[in-house]
Amino acid sequence: MSETLLAALALMLVFEGLLPFLSPQRWRQVFEQVLKLQDGQIRFFGLCSILIGLLLLAVT
Repeated sequence: MSETLLAALALMLVFEGLLPFLSPQRWRQVFEQVLKLQDGQIRFFGLCSILIGLLLLAVT
C-alpha cells in the first residue's frame, strides 16, 4: 500500500512539473489568472479535482 501511495505521489509530481518545465511563460500566465480567481471559484475547482480523482479510483 505505501509503495502504491508513493508511486502515485511521484506520478503526480511528474505531471505537476511538466507545464513549468515545457512552457514556463505559459505556466506563469496560468498562475497569474488563478491568482485573480475568487476563493469560491478555487474551491470549486478543488472539489471537481477531488471528485474526478475519487471517480477514477472507483473505476480502477
